[in-house]
Amino acid sequence: MARPKPAAKPRSTRLTHTVDDFEAAFWPDESPVDNAVVMTMGALHEGHAALIRAARRKVGKDGRVAVTVFVNPLQFGAGEDLDRYPRTLAADLRVAEESGADVVFAPLPEEVYPNGEPQVRLTAGPMGERFEGAARPGHFDGVLTVVAKLLHITDPDYAFFGEKDAQQLAVVQRMVADLDFDVEVVGVPTVREEDGLALSSRNRYLDGGEREQALALSRALFAGRDAAAQGPAAIRAAAGEVLAGAPGVELDYLALIDPHDFTEAPDGFQGEAVLAVAGRVGSTRLIDNVRLIVR
Repeated sequence: MARPKPAAKPRSTRLTHTVDDFEAAFWPDESPVDNAVVMTMGALHEGHAALIRAARRKVGKDGRVAVTVFVNPLQFGAGEDLDRYPRTLAADLRVAEESGADVVFAPLPEEVYPNGEPQVRLTAGPMGERFEGAARPGHFDGVLTVVAKLLHITDPDYAFFGEKDAQQLAVVQRMVADLDFDVEVVGVPTVREEDGLALSSRNRYLDGGEREQALALSRALFAGRDAAAQGPAAIRAAAGEVLAGAPGVELDYLALIDPHDFTEAPDGFQGEAVLAVAGRVGSTRLIDNVRLIVR
């Protein structure tokens, strides 16, 4: 009679705080295996877990997956929620471990910026000045500066980013292409609650009534997507109609965007596009988007 196979042991995830400790944990030997990184600011939820699982599938059981947890001060502007941003490292480590990460790199700011605030930074250029960049000047410069540093530290074959932050994904992909980073940037579809609300660390700031009001954002996007076969004007009209009748939503922008350069798609546009929305519900600013094919 064959003996039963022992249950597979859960993957043990090592927590590191310094570059030296990370490199020792992530590169324990010279074995040639694929590796991937998922960059986060912590407060991990199912959306982040989906990124980690996608990374694990890509590199296989013998590959290595790193998760970075770093609240990057460079991407927060004046009056934004740097101090308020949730820091839940113990819970983050559990999510990372359950999702298949090998190492979590959670450095302090002085580890990432040992010489203080960097004097030389990357710029996102025109792509970083529109939409989210217009609402948050300098935000994407801070994003690209830290992403570049973390790519150098982790040296991955693949870097996974969520499509929910569509403009961030676009500028990172453009940076990698323009500056010849040897990494493949992989976008992972947005994870949503059953009612359609996109998962976000900022959702925790919404009370019950505000959360219900926030659903207008995803409803508008779905309405626009349903009108995709009728062209850009119909997409904008369908989404705008939902938002026009939505109480409690202070709209920042609703835009149909060409994902290649993040410019507004003209009326005759055809092909893949991003329908993006941003607005405030109560004191919380939320963003969301859907990808669609304009006919």
